[in-house]
Amino acid sequence: MNLNTVNIRAFDSNEWALALFVFAFFLLAVAKATYEKRFFEFYKLGFSNKYIKVYRDNSNLLTSFTIFIFFANLFSVAFLIHLCAAHFGYSTSHFGYQFVKNDWVMFIRIFTLLTIFVMVKYLIEKIVITLFGVEDLFDQFNLQKISYKSYIGLIFLPVGLILFFGKELNDSFYYYAIGSFVVINLIYYLIILRNFQKIIFSKLFYFILYLCTLEIGPYYFIYNLIKKN
Repeated sequence: MNLNTVNIRAFDSNEWALALFVFAFFLLAVAKATYEKRFFEFYKLGFSNKYIKVYRDNSNLLTSFTIFIFFANLFSVAFLIHLCAAHFGYSTSHFGYQFVKNDWVMFIRIFTLLTIFVMVKYLIEKIVITLFGVEDLFDQFNLQKISYKSYIGLIFLPVGLILFFGKELNDSFYYYAIGSFVVINLIYYLIILRNFQKIIFSKLFYFILYLCTLEIGPYYFIYNLIKKN
């Protein structure tokens, strides 16, 4: 057995993915241990808005709890993107073998790009909203958005496990996972809009401008970038 064969088999291993899933669950365990009451309120977010009402203050946006939950969500979403891209042939292996979903380098690239995209988008939103003079409104809106998106991302952690370790899953399963992810995100986004409907109508011009330039615009840009490349 030559060295190249050993290297390929090493990269074929599922251990890196298992370690990442363990790390994601570790972040959740730390969040639960540190903020036990808040964690259980967050756990019930799917069928109760008590968490949103209790932790609506802007100071909760950058707490360690929000950061732990947010990064666990980033991992979940990046892994879902990685698996879908590998399954439908939108990514290629760096190591010359066909099991693209085992390519940890591709996952790191996707995770890094997703993190940069989210951070840059947040900073641009912060600058623009500050110029509009509605920073408090933005922070409350963003806190709810992060809470719901993080909740959805954590729901899909088990889905990522199934997609990665499942054998011979057909296209229908992937389409169902993608469709469910998109639909659930839209539903919760509509819930957030309903929560802010009075403020939105009072500042309709600013909200439409925000929606077009900072919510729809970045994703449209990413879509065109992917399409061209």
